[in-house]
Amino acid sequence: MTELGPVPWPPASIRTERLVLREPEARDRAAVIELFTSPEVGTYIGGARPREEFERAVPEVPRRRPGLSVVALDGAMIGIVTLDRRDAERPGHVRPDAGEAELGYMFLPEAWGFGYAAEACAAALDWFAGALPGEPVVLCSQTANDRSMRLAAKLGFTEVERFEEYGAEQWFGVLEREPEV
Repeated sequence: MTELGPVPWPPASIRTERLVLREPEARDRAAVIELFTSPEVGTYIGGARPREEFERAVPEVPRRRPGLSVVALDGAMIGIVTLDRRDAERPGHVRPDAGEAELGYMFLPEAWGFGYAAEACAAALDWFAGALPGEPVVLCSQTANDRSMRLAAKLGFTEVERFEEYGAEQWFGVLEREPEV
């Protein structure tokens, strides 16, 4: 269980119209390796990891990690969505004690442009709003990543600040939802 509070993330699974968010399985291994070694995916996250090194490191059943859900389309992994607590040492916070929930996502290039990231992230955010009502969620992206910037706006994130991190300008935003009464 990740440190999101009294609820486990990821839940057993979340279903959307086209996708399932679930824990990693053995059948996801090749897609996990492709995701983390893809030059296109690595463009805005510090570069692709060396394929041979990653193939040795990924176990037969990719590690189940609190905070991470595989995004599957017709049973096949196309990406990941994460909800973790933002490290207090990093720049960008909206709470004085830091530790906000932070949304992250990565999708295989062949899944880009079909709205899967928006659908999966919206489902994760809806789950979060129901599990921890009223708690803000933050998102950080390189300003050069046009797709990610459009997704942040589509999901309803608003800019808090920009700063330099990892050798690039970062956009930091927040999604604040009022608890339902």
